[in-house]
Amino acid sequence: MKRSMFKAATAVVASVAMLAGMAGCGRTNTANAGGDDVTTIDSNKASGELTIWAMGNEGDLLGDFVKDFESENPDVKVKVTAIPWASAHDKLQTAIATGEVPDVAQMGNTFMADFSNAFSEVPSNLDLSVFFEGPVENYKVGGKQLGVPWYVDTRVLYYRTDIAEKAGITEAPKTWDELKTMAEAMQKVSGVDYGMRINASGTDCFGGILPFAYSAGASLTDSNESKWTIDSDAMNRALDYVTGYYKDGIADVNADVNPGANIADFVAGTTPMMLEGPTAVSQIEELGGNDIKDKYATVTLPAMDSSSDMGTSYLGGSGLVTFSEAKNKDAAWKFIRWASQPDVQAKWYTVSSDLPAAQKTWSNDALTASKTLTAFGDQLKHAQGVPAFTTWAQFSSAADRAFEQIAKGQTSVADGLKSLQSEADSIGIGE
Repeated sequence: MKRSMFKAATAVVASVAMLAGMAGCGRTNTANAGGDDVTTIDSNKASGELTIWAMGNEGDLLGDFVKDFESENPDVKVKVTAIPWASAHDKLQTAIATGEVPDVAQMGNTFMADFSNAFSEVPSNLDLSVFFEGPVENYKVGGKQLGVPWYVDTRVLYYRTDIAEKAGITEAPKTWDELKTMAEAMQKVSGVDYGMRINASGTDCFGGILPFAYSAGASLTDSNESKWTIDSDAMNRALDYVTGYYKDGIADVNADVNPGANIADFVAGTTPMMLEGPTAVSQIEELGGNDIKDKYATVTLPAMDSSSDMGTSYLGGSGLVTFSEAKNKDAAWKFIRWASQPDVQAKWYTVSSDLPAAQKTWSNDALTASKTLTAFGDQLKHAQGVPAFTTWAQFSSAADRAFEQIAKGQTSVADGLKSLQSEADSIGIGE
């Protein structure tokens, strides 16, 4: 694939017609209430009123956190508005159409293409080398760097070490063959229903199997990101492997996909392996209490075969952007630069549990002290997401349906992928 990119799972894509309408609305492009975009960030302190929109948990926590930025910049006053993810897309759309945008906004990865015409380019002297390569590329649209990574989200393999030991397994799997052998062995342990959890239905179930596709060498698009390339040998190989878990009864094709069901099964030990992100750590330990902490591990994804040291994961996260119509772009970029510093990202992790996008932050004591986080830092070096297409949500929904049909034996892998390729071609890549 051309890029390594991160995906925010909750994004909803606006229609091309709607985006075109938005592009024609709002004020004339003026910076700081009337000037050009900020091409370089100067060394002066930030000043004036700075408005920030942040979503979900980040919106709830950022208001107190920005007091450090205000302390370092006494002449700036920061106002944070918390916005639920469910309404974020519509609220951003309305703000851009009316020209009443914030100075800074948290931007889900799959929102980038939707609103790219409204963003300012990242100043040339904002150092992006501190970040992992994948997240940086994810905030680039049409060859322009329009955002900066803030935090990342990746999936690794969770497994119950106590159950693995009962099955005679003392080492984490390194290849797909070893993973399946381990799942089969763990399934034979008393109390275990299924050796591995791979959701066959529900929202983003196709995204859940992308790590297998990426590890097999599949790409969702051609090298120019000009068309979908779903029906490939690599994708067929990956889905043949995944569907083998259902055919052999190692994974439950009808597993409960309601939120928290996977965590409950993992803690209960009825399904002792799964691919999950970092939030599962707190969910597992909240449900299982102190008793569970020494009974599971997180490790990098197994590779397809011994030719690689690990598989390639599917990732998400959010970045920070400012807008062409923002009133205080100078302070906006100074805030974004501040939020990008490794020590600030480390402190933000302690407050929010968001995984830092800055690579150097991973050597901070706050992260190295946690044995469950090591795998996430390593996995970020082998990460791939989805293309920044305005049609992603439409394609993702079609892919979920196609994968469910394949998983449940309603169509073959080969026929299912051919059908999905045809639908993807009809959907297109947007503008």
